Amino acid sequence: MTRTLLERKLTSATTRLRELREELAVADEQLAALVETADDARLRALVSETPLAGRDLQEAQRHVDAMRRHRGDLARLVDELERSQDELLDRLVAGID
Repeated sequence: MTRTLLERKLTSATTRLRELREELAVADEQLAALVETADDARLRALVSETPLAGRDLQEAQRHVDAMRRHRGDLARLVDELERSQDELLDRLVAGID
């Protein structure tokens, strides 16, 4: 692979990595808010003991679970892209020596 192509791929990977990290930060904030909402719903379900409160709790917990999966997917993508970026850097440096 030519140096120019390696540099282009590295630039692309760096840009995508920055975007993914921003998405991950947003997902962390959203997850925190959803966990807080689920905790509130859990408390209301305990206090009221109504079917509606129980359904609200289940829905809130489903949202938390979905966001945790999404966050996990983003974290895996960040890890994969960091490894790819490291490999590209290694190849670039090896070409210089």
